[in-house]
Amino acid sequence: MRLSKSLLLSLALLVSTLYACTYGFSGASIDYNTTKTVSIANFFNDAVDGGLPNMGQTFTEDLKDYFQRNTKLELVPSKGDLQFEGAISRYNIAPQAVVSSGNQNVADRSGLMRLTIGVEVGYTNVNKEDTNFKRTFSFYADYDPQTTSLTTVEPELVSQIFKEIIFEIFQASVAQW
Repeated sequence: MRLSKSLLLSLALLVSTLYACTYGFSGASIDYNTTKTVSIANFFNDAVDGGLPNMGQTFTEDLKDYFQRNTKLELVPSKGDLQFEGAISRYNIAPQAVVSSGNQNVADRSGLMRLTIGVEVGYTNVNKEDTNFKRTFSFYADYDPQTTSLTTVEPELVSQIFKEIIFEIFQASVAQW
């Protein structure tokens, strides 16, 4: 009987400790007592080299979705406790690996192409102004032009790149790792 009381007491202590300690797996370090809202302005595609139609709108909605899934913040149209604004500033496709044709009369070709997207972001935390920033986040994805065309893989590559950039924005702003 003494052992079961001791075990029960230990279990109760463990449960109360775990209940008292909360940890968000999103990695966000937000004080929800002072920070309750987030506003994300429309990001426009200001990249000179183009990109997919509605790319700015897609990025904006993806960023909003990420914050709604990974925080308890209420999304408001403007003047949130956390504020994001910016634009897609770079959309670049460049060769990364040259493959020899093996024939001096035939030009060498690109064996790998890289799509790079850069997004300028302005972040304001009205409660912690020392964490505010304005910077560019950039990421890339590669594809093989010999096996697929850009138009075939472009939507998938853009989505992949956006996920990485949004993760980096989240880490820099509210996770601060």
